[in-house]
Amino acid sequence: MSGPQSARLTQKSPPRSVRRQTQHSDIAKSAIMRTPQSTPLGADVHKSISDTLALPARAGAKRPMDGDMKPPPGNRSMPSAMQTALNGTLRDGVGRALTDTPISTAPNTAPSSPRIRPTTLDIPGLTKSKASPDGRIASRDIGSKLVIVMVGLPARGKSYITKKMARYLNWLQHDTRIFNVGERRRVAAGGPSRLAAAGDRRFSVARREESVKQIGITTASVDEVLDPNGPLDRPKLAAKILINGEPERDTDFEALPPPADETDPHSLPISEAEVSTPEELPNTEAMEQSAYFFDPRNVKAAQIREQVAMSTLDELLDYVLDQGGSVGILDATNSTLERRKLIMKRVRDRAGPELGVLFLESLCVDENLLESNMRLKLSGPDYKDQDPRVALEDFRRRVAIYERNYIPLGDFEEHNNMQYVQMIDVGRKIVSHQIKGFLAAQTVYYLVNFNLSPRQIWITRHGESLDNVNGKIGGNSGLSEAGRKYAKALTRFIDHERKEWATRQQDKVASTHFPPQPGDTTPPNPEYTTSGSGDAAAKNFCIWTSMLRRSIETAEYFDEEDYDVKQMKMLDELNAGDMEGMTYEEIRSKHADEYELRRSDKLHYRYPGAGGEGYLDIINRLRAVIVEVERMTDHVLLVGHRSVARVLLAYFVGLKREDVADLDVPLGTLYMLEPKPYGVDFKAFRYEPKDDWFHYVPDYALRRATSHAN
Repeated sequence: MSGPQSARLTQKSPPRSVRRQTQHSDIAKSAIMRTPQSTPLGADVHKSISDTLALPARAGAKRPMDGDMKPPPGNRSMPSAMQTALNGTLRDGVGRALTDTPISTAPNTAPSSPRIRPTTLDIPGLTKSKASPDGRIASRDIGSKLVIVMVGLPARGKSYITKKMARYLNWLQHDTRIFNVGERRRVAAGGPSRLAAAGDRRFSVARREESVKQIGITTASVDEVLDPNGPLDRPKLAAKILINGEPERDTDFEALPPPADETDPHSLPISEAEVSTPEELPNTEAMEQSAYFFDPRNVKAAQIREQVAMSTLDELLDYVLDQGGSVGILDATNSTLERRKLIMKRVRDRAGPELGVLFLESLCVDENLLESNMRLKLSGPDYKDQDPRVALEDFRRRVAIYERNYIPLGDFEEHNNMQYVQMIDVGRKIVSHQIKGFLAAQTVYYLVNFNLSPRQIWITRHGESLDNVNGKIGGNSGLSEAGRKYAKALTRFIDHERKEWATRQQDKVASTHFPPQPGDTTPPNPEYTTSGSGDAAAKNFCIWTSMLRRSIETAEYFDEEDYDVKQMKMLDELNAGDMEGMTYEEIRSKHADEYELRRSDKLHYRYPGAGGEGYLDIINRLRAVIVEVERMTDHVLLVGHRSVARVLLAYFVGLKREDVADLDVPLGTLYMLEPKPYGVDFKAFRYEPKDDWFHYVPDYALRRATSHAN
C-alpha cells in the first residue's frame, strides 16, 4: 500500500490520554466561547431559576438581564463542569477568561457534590441508622428538614397556628422553633415588645439601645430615639426571637456576623427603588406601631420591615442548617408575591434545592371569627393600654393597607410545583398542594384536626392501687380502699365542674359587646355566634381510661347515660419488661446496671425484656390520642398512669424535652387544661381525703420529682 493513504496509516497517532485531553479541552472551550445567542448546556435550568425567582420590575429600578443572575452556589443538581461552563457564559454575556489548564481526565471515583438523599421518616425512639442512631434527623439530611413560611393578613390566627404546630412537633421530639418577625420589628422600630414586657432582667434600657444599634437600620439613644442620620447597613440580629412563641430567657442577646460582602451571593441586593438616603428618613422618635407604619409609602418603615424579615429568615436558616434544628417556622404576614419570592431565593441560595419549604396560609372568611381575632389584638403589645375603640379602628386601617397588596397562595405556587397549605377559618376547610416529605405530611395531618371549640381537658392518674401500696411498678392490680374513695369523689367533682363551666360560658356570651366598650377586650366566641342564637350549646363529656384494672375502676362510678366512657390501650402504663411487678429497690439491687442506665437518661431508656418500653414509645403511641383530643369539640377526662400523665401534660403545657420523664405527677392530683386562642389555661386541684373533695391549688407550677427512681 502506498501514496497518501499509506502515509495516513503510517503516521504516528497521539497517545490515548492526549486525544482524550484534547477532546475535553475542546468541549470546555466550546462551552465557554458560545455566544448568548446560542444555547449553552444547562441554560434551560438557569432560565427556569431566573423566571421563577426574578422580582417584578419596580418603577425606576433596573431589571437584571438573564445573564446577570448567577445560579445558586452549591447547586447539587448540576455537574461541576457544567457549572463552570455556565458561570463562564453568565458574566455580562461575554464569558470569562480562558485557561490553558485542561479539565482533569481522572476517572470520577466519587460524585463532585453530595447526592440528594431520600427523605424517609425519622422518628426518635422508633428508627435508627448509622447517620442517626437516635432516630433524629441527621445534619446531612437537609432534604428531611422543613421550613414553614406563614402567609396571611393580620388577625388571621397565624401565631396561634404556629404555636400549636411547634408544640406538637417538639413533643414528637423534632426540634422546632418559631421565628417571629413582629417581635424583631417592634424592637427595631423602638416600639413596645413582649421581650421587654416579659420582665427579662437583661432587657434593660441600655440593652434595648444596643439591640436597636445592632439591627443596622439606624442608631438609637437611651430613650430609643431613632437617629435619622444613622447608617442603613445590612440587617443584623436586633433582639432575641420568640422561641416556640415565647421569649427565650436562658440565652443572651447575640449579634449576627458582620454584613456580607456586596458580591456574596448570599447577600440580598436592594434596588435603588428600595433604598433611601439618610436625608430622606423622617426625624422621628421611636416609631409608633400604628397603621401608618405599615403603609408602603412610609419608606423608612418599609426598609425596617424588609430588613428585619430577611434577618429573621437568616436566623431561621442558621438554626436549621447549622444548629441541628429540624423545623423552622417563619411567623410573618408574607402577604405579597414579591416577599415570598425573596424568601424562596434566600432559602435556595443558602440551602440549595433539597431543603423543604412549606407555605402555610391562614384565611378567615367567617366575620365573627375575624372579629374575635381582632379583639385579641387589642391586648397585644402594639395596642397595650390604649382605648379599645381607638385601637380597633387603627388595627382595621392596618389590615386594609395589607389587603391592597395581598396576593393569596395559588396560581404562582401551583405553576412552580411549590408546597402549600391553605387553612380557612382555622381548620374549617383545608387545601393542600404538592405535600412532600415526612415532616410536611405530619404537619398537615395535625392541621386537619384543628378546632377553636371551647372545652375542658382533664388529666389524672388512677386512684391508689394495691401495687401502689406495696411499692411495685407495673402489674394489673385493682384499687385499694383509698383508691375507691378517690374514684367516687372524682365523679362528684367532675359533675360539679361540668355544670359550673356551662354557666360561665353563658355569662361570657352575655358580656360580649359590639362595639367594644372601654376596657373590654373579651372576644366573641365564633362557635356561639355562628348559630345565630348566641347560646352555648351543651357539651358531651368523654371519659377515657386505659385497659388496666386500676384505671377502669377509677371511672366506674360515672353514669354512662351522661358520660361516654371508653377504654384505650394507648393509655396503658409504660411496660417495664423484665422488671414488671418489682419495686425500685429490687431493681436497684438485682439490676444495678439497668437502674443506673435509666437514672442517667430516663427519656431514652427502654426497659429490657419482652414488651419493655420507654418514654419515647409512650409519646408515639399517644400521638393518636393527642390528635383526637385536638379534633374533638367535647370535654374529656383521661384517667391514666404516671408515665402517660407526664407525656400528656408535656404536650399541653409545652415542657422542655429534659423535663418530661422526671415530671412530678402524684396520686390525688387532678389537672385541668382549657384551650384558648392565646394558649392553654392550666389549673390543678388536689384531693383532700379528710373532706373527700378536690380543692383548687392557686399558682400551681409543675416541677420535677425529687426522686430519680420514679
